[in-house]
Amino acid sequence: MLDTKILGFVHLFLLGFVMMIIFGAMAQLVPVILEVGHFGVELFYAIWPLLGVGALLMAFGFSYPMLLPFGGVVVLIAMMIFVMEIFLTIKKVKKLNLVMGSMLIANIFLFFGVIFGLFMALGYAGIVSIDIDTFLRAHVFLVIMGYVMLTIMGLSVVLLPMFGLSHGFSMKPLKRAITLVCLAVLSVVFSSLFESTLLEYFGYLLAAVGLFIYFYFIKTVYETRARKEIDIYAKSLIFSYFSLLASLVLGLTYLLVNYEPLLLTSGWMLFFGFFSFVITGHIYKIIPFLVWFERFSPLVGKQKVPMLADMVPLKSSSAQFYFSAVGVVVIAAALLLQDDIFIKAGASFLLFGALAFVRNVFYMINYR
Repeated sequence: MLDTKILGFVHLFLLGFVMMIIFGAMAQLVPVILEVGHFGVELFYAIWPLLGVGALLMAFGFSYPMLLPFGGVVVLIAMMIFVMEIFLTIKKVKKLNLVMGSMLIANIFLFFGVIFGLFMALGYAGIVSIDIDTFLRAHVFLVIMGYVMLTIMGLSVVLLPMFGLSHGFSMKPLKRAITLVCLAVLSVVFSSLFESTLLEYFGYLLAAVGLFIYFYFIKTVYETRARKEIDIYAKSLIFSYFSLLASLVLGLTYLLVNYEPLLLTSGWMLFFGFFSFVITGHIYKIIPFLVWFERFSPLVGKQKVPMLADMVPLKSSSAQFYFSAVGVVVIAAALLLQDDIFIKAGASFLLFGALAFVRNVFYMINYR
């Protein structure tokens, strides 16, 4: 079992940052992707405070176990509201395509992942008697691979071609990748329920093959783009997808040599190299567009309005990228070498990167 502070930190990062960003993005992107209106977009105003409170309770709950069930229940309520809203919205769609199908499956996985997580929270607090380690593998794969990764994979076929002006690529690799990841999640979940090592490793192999195919698909999309400029968005995505590749190589190496720092480094590169940079890169595109549409689109033809690129602080965004990238790489090396001094050095870089990112977000939101 990992240190309680690490568990709290990971849950705060995943729930308070990754999930919060994804849920917010879904509020904006679902009508675009599904071509139907939300069943109840007002429900999102209840989701974010519930998820915020639940994330904090869970973060502290690993150090104070009695808080954990309360945090788990609040997170469960927030996610159930989200899942039900998405299901009811998808129900309005007459015919599902690849993106819609991946969203549906991802939310089903999220539903069961949260249920597993709630049982683990109750077990951690001593309220029910369960084998937490048995549930852990299923919980992690359902939420991380089944929801977060499938959501990113599904949305990438919409967002990457739109922002990079890519065209003429085949969708077949993405279909294969999504299918393999879905099968991998099911295999790992059943391996937890039936304590099957064979199913567990088969699931890991399927997930790795699926993500390698997904990396190939992203490479194809990148090569067919018409917009050749390497801006902060492109830099962030390049770093994120090479972090995904590094995470896969490290994870597979761990399965061969069973050296635990390899597994920790693989998880680090997946969470903070891939998830973080995929999200921050898209924020530099999505926030300016939303602000421009709300604040400046009514002024088109009446007065001079800024371009979307004008709304991104170039120097500060570059500083955020380089500080964060160096921090991720330094801590990855520190985890492999088991060096505490390197970890502190990398954390310092990440702190400056995070502060620059927060500053950039407020700059874009308040741009006038």
